[in-house]
Amino acid sequence: MSQRVGFIGLGNIGKPMALRLAGWEGGLTVFDLAPEPLADAEKAGARIAASVAGLAAECGVISVMVNTDDQVREVMGEILGAARPGTVVAVHSTISPDLPPRLEDLAGRHDLLFVDAPVSGGAMGADAGTLAIMVGGSDEAFAAVSGPFALMGSEVVHCGPAGNGTAAKLARNLLHFVAFTATGEALRLAEASGIDLQALGRVVRHTDSITGGPGAIMHRSTAQEMEPGDGWVSIFEHVHALGAKDLGHAIELADRLGVEVPMARFAQDNLRGALGLPAPTEDEEN
Repeated sequence: MSQRVGFIGLGNIGKPMALRLAGWEGGLTVFDLAPEPLADAEKAGARIAASVAGLAAECGVISVMVNTDDQVREVMGEILGAARPGTVVAVHSTISPDLPPRLEDLAGRHDLLFVDAPVSGGAMGADAGTLAIMVGGSDEAFAAVSGPFALMGSEVVHCGPAGNGTAAKLARNLLHFVAFTATGEALRLAEASGIDLQALGRVVRHTDSITGGPGAIMHRSTAQEMEPGDGWVSIFEHVHALGAKDLGHAIELADRLGVEVPMARFAQDNLRGALGLPAPTEDEEN
């Protein structure tokens, strides 16, 4: 029989995640300090707990989606004294990278299992049940959460031991926000050229939906430099050739317009290494 699932923290992403769990066959119990999301969860069929401890006492899997490390620690402390042995605590919050292993150790001292399981996809993905959920923890803990997680996410990935879910989320968001910074640089260049920025935005979204954006090059199993005979070398040499040409032209335009493009210059110098290409031979350099 499926165990009851608990969900703590019904914020902008936590609430739609919890509502996806309303269909869990073992039942759903929720807790939050705000009354409005609790009322919505209750309408969907969830049971409302009077406290974190009350929720922990009746649930076999407990999802936690609060804001800060301190809040995670506080909730964890209330869970530890009430949860039954074998309960799995899943922290979906994006927390500091050194915290998950400590939480797993703490949970283990109370005969509980732990996973760090941050999510990507925002409120829209949470509402649609299409989140990516990156899970760090033991095989046993991952198996225990796979069923309810499948209701909340369409891409549930076991990333390795506790802490690796958080590391995966931080790597994913590094890409996200560095790309936002580069976007600002591109927008300034386009604006100085007299381009309609909203039209450019439509172009970017359109082409990324076709090509996959940065994820299009994320197929190798290592980020290390490729061996010369690797089948990816010829593909990425083509990518590098296009990138070097286009970055050079973009920097030339930026110089003419007086627009600072430090990220473009960094990319020009580092694209080859980022792609994992081996150093060029003397003939290639010449």
